[in-house]
Amino acid sequence: MTQEYQITLPKLGESIVSATVVQWFKKEGDTVNLDEPLLEVSTDKVNSEIPSPVSGVLQKILAGPEQELQVGDALATILQHQSPPAERQSVRAPVETAAVSADMQNFFSPALLRLAREHHINLEDLEKIPATGAGGRLTKRDLELYIEKRAPVANKPCPVMTKSATTDIERVKMTGMRKAIAENMVRSFYEAPHATLVTEVDVTSVMKLIHKEKEAFLAHHGAKLTITSFVARSISKALREYPFLNSSLEDDTIVVKRFVNIGIAVSVDQGILVPVVKNCQTLMLPELAKAIGDLSARARTGKLNPADVQDGTITLTNFGVSGVMMGIPIIRYPEVAILGLGAIQKKVVALDDDTFGIRSVMHVSLTFDHRVIDGMYGCGFLNSLREHLEKEASL
Repeated sequence: MTQEYQITLPKLGESIVSATVVQWFKKEGDTVNLDEPLLEVSTDKVNSEIPSPVSGVLQKILAGPEQELQVGDALATILQHQSPPAERQSVRAPVETAAVSADMQNFFSPALLRLAREHHINLEDLEKIPATGAGGRLTKRDLELYIEKRAPVANKPCPVMTKSATTDIERVKMTGMRKAIAENMVRSFYEAPHATLVTEVDVTSVMKLIHKEKEAFLAHHGAKLTITSFVARSISKALREYPFLNSSLEDDTIVVKRFVNIGIAVSVDQGILVPVVKNCQTLMLPELAKAIGDLSARARTGKLNPADVQDGTITLTNFGVSGVMMGIPIIRYPEVAILGLGAIQKKVVALDDDTFGIRSVMHVSLTFDHRVIDGMYGCGFLNSLREHLEKEASL
């Protein structure tokens, strides 16, 4: 027996209301299994694979690549296979189960085969990889672990370039992620009046501590000790005194959050992903370092879950990793503030005792929504942040 089943775009997160189709792994007429990846969609936060909720035959695809959909919009229809009643099943069920298990072991999903092709892994090698899925099936995670151990993950393909009528112009079609980022940035920039303050922070003590303890810290905690972890801790402390920077605006109501969820901007080949470190106000420095390192690594290798990029309350971006001295970022809607870190530079400065010294300094910018925050409030937050960074250089 068969029954037509319509697949719709599921809700991928509380703040995600739309997504763009990236590619289909199946074509019309193909057989699909329960939980087998059907297609990939992109939002401004993360790419996700949509699995099939039923087994059957893909009857009709209703949304093509690059098409933007709202949550609940139709994706496809599947002719669903209905299982016979339990009382009709043969007493040979254990034998049939064993046969299904063997079939599952030799079955590779389109998403898994696509990943294997990208990394030049043939079928013979796939069959040798230890499988942890149901019935001995090889999962995508199994293959990813194999790739990580074998060699660094390869970069994803670059956006497709199309030649125009003249050879002096190239037109590059925006990816789904790039378009979603653009829409979010435009909305934030035009809805929220942006204002920016910049201060200079002496991070000499912090950098000395990092240089001294980084190897022992990595060996003991399994995470890198970086300036980002110290800044995240200082942000959490400064927000206790200036909580309105940890809020959002709903019409004429300021919604102040008592938890600190810091979004860490991570550069990937298609744009910027912002995984969120949750409840930073409760985390010690080693826990912050672990969380930041784990989320950043998973962002770069495409392993983030939708929950990893949700519920941010304030964002931190580091221009300094590229050597840029200072930057003025755009607020991530619906947050009201974002901090930017510049490159750490050594310079000769006048000390309190009227002598000169070589210090490590870093510019920190604070961009905020001027509807919620006034300039002096922002100055107070930056001064508090600088004090915590300069005077609390400890693990």
